[in-house]
Amino acid sequence: MISVNNLEPNSACFGSVGPVIKGVKVKIADDGEILCQGPNVMRGYFNRPDLTAEVIDADGWFHTGDIGQFVDNRFLKITDRKKEIFKTSGGKYVAPQALENKFKESLFIEQIMVLGENQKFPSALIVPDFKHIQKWCELHNHPYQGQEKAIADPSVVERIQKDVDHFNAEFGQSEQIKKFTLMSKEWTVDSGELTATLKLRRKIINEKYKVQIDQMYAGQN
Repeated sequence: MISVNNLEPNSACFGSVGPVIKGVKVKIADDGEILCQGPNVMRGYFNRPDLTAEVIDADGWFHTGDIGQFVDNRFLKITDRKKEIFKTSGGKYVAPQALENKFKESLFIEQIMVLGENQKFPSALIVPDFKHIQKWCELHNHPYQGQEKAIADPSVVERIQKDVDHFNAEFGQSEQIKKFTLMSKEWTVDSGELTATLKLRRKIINEKYKVQIDQMYAGQN
């Protein structure tokens, strides 16, 4: 255990995993990874110094594999897994889950996958919330003709762009989504895009929608 929300005064923060426990040290590496030192850290893998060296560095810091930050310099917050992090061609690290969680606050966005490894900028595949879009169309006396036509409707694209611009403002320039493509079908476990625990199968989605992804980066490299 590294940190935990508890019942002591000022020792809980929603959205975080709590303050660091007594006797444990935590620091955030340059790439955002949470590093830990203390009696809670194992001595190493039994008879596997090679594996031990992969997770415990020469200074004794255990590399958790989680990306995070401190809230109010006290509460530890996990924002991503390091293996999900990608680097743009400009050398900037992007934590896709942090972006995805924020953008899904939009009523118009049901699912989203942020990508852009070795590319000049991040982009996204977005599955709109079609039920909300239908209600929005009715409210604005705008024709709704099904999911396939909705993703090509300039009014719908413009409305989702408005939310993308809004949430982009909360991130650094190198993290902001510059282009997106709307998808007409929801990602599901049965169709192969989600795991049994409803996490994105990023490799599968990248392969399945390679044409759409390549179109967003056409002429950029």
